[in-house]
Amino acid sequence: MYSPTARLLTVLELLQSYKQMKGSEIARRLQVDLRTVRRYIVTLQDMGIPVEAERGPYGAYQLARGYKLPPLMFTDGEAIALTLGLLAIREFHFPVDVASVEGALAKTERVMPEKLLHQARGLQESITFNVSLPPTRPQNDFVTTLSLAVRQQQQVRLRYAAWNGDESERDFDAYGIVFNDGYWYTSGYCHLRQDLRTFRLDRITALEMKTTTFERPPDFDALEHVLKSLALMPGSSGEVIIRMDTTFEQAQEASSRIMGTVEQTDDSIIFRRGSQQLEWVAHWLLTLDFPVQVIKPIELREILQGFATKAQQMIGK
Repeated sequence: MYSPTARLLTVLELLQSYKQMKGSEIARRLQVDLRTVRRYIVTLQDMGIPVEAERGPYGAYQLARGYKLPPLMFTDGEAIALTLGLLAIREFHFPVDVASVEGALAKTERVMPEKLLHQARGLQESITFNVSLPPTRPQNDFVTTLSLAVRQQQQVRLRYAAWNGDESERDFDAYGIVFNDGYWYTSGYCHLRQDLRTFRLDRITALEMKTTTFERPPDFDALEHVLKSLALMPGSSGEVIIRMDTTFEQAQEASSRIMGTVEQTDDSIIFRRGSQQLEWVAHWLLTLDFPVQVIKPIELREILQGFATKAQQMIGK
């Protein structure tokens, strides 16, 4: 159960940290509705804190110029969130200098009262992370540079090494950054290919910010684009095509975005994805509770046939 007082103080912290913030953004961060945000603002104003509001459906809030509050102590929830967040950043090998993580942990502990300090130390000593990490990771400054490019909508120039070793240089409009399954990706518009593209950050060998700006599409979903790109990544056997004897809704429910795409044709439902990880695809197909037919590739059919032969041998047939 959340504390309204804690969220009220969080609104105040946000207004101190940002020059101006829309009510919709505050609502999104606190996971409340706009009416609740307006109630928090009125409460702060009743307490004598000079919160100024712009009128209109897209109005924003800000503290009066020059107004500053003294530093606030961490609440129990904030201290736990900070500690867990820093531990996860360290254990998942996020592109941050490990000394910075340890320094932030030490500074956080130094301002904690005794009770919170014991809780924070308990978290560090008792939690074990079991994670599978990729062999390589992106350079720390690449994530920072790309994040700034996304926020400022500034074009970058990057040099990229593809999976086959080919290197290329291109101008790129970064629309977003995604951390998925241990790897960092950026998606956006590639001026070399003149189309949307996804790049793995650990394969970027050089990166620099340009002065050229761009307009980010308002409805672009970086996560959806990255997952779709990964699902449709071609393999050595070409494309996987499966006919599904079910409804479009059931097919969508059975296949997540990272698995592939589902489309409605005139007479059937077709599932498509790249041909990487065919054994994993075969295992997934066997879990479906509606009929499917493998159109291609033949390698996937052979894997399923091998599963069937092994199953018959296990039951003595």
